Amino acid sequence: MREVSQPATEAIRMVEVLRALGDPVRLEIVRRLAAAGEVSCNTIGGELDVHQTTMSHHYRVLREAGVTWTTVKGRTRLVRLRRDDLDTLFPGLLDSVLNGARHGRAAAGG
Repeated sequence: MREVSQPATEAIRMVEVLRALGDPVRLEIVRRLAAAGEVSCNTIGGELDVHQTTMSHHYRVLREAGVTWTTVKGRTRLVRLRRDDLDTLFPGLLDSVLNGARHGRAAAGG
């Protein structure tokens, strides 16, 4: 098992986290990760109507911003939220973003 390049906890910056969460597809990925825990990249990618290369880009942006942690096992990439790190650095931020996303989906009929 190997891990890909991702920032240490102390290197995570709020501006990068907010930039990563500002995209609707990435926000949906984060929402689904919050509900599912650790999943294969293909799991969420297969559920969204987004091309595989675009999904790879979104996963990379989330990882490089410090929002997610990716572990490589063979040919599978497992992704999970860095909830503990984000809650330590920015208390309440992730919950606020997820609650806002939930309310936005309800208002849109989703």
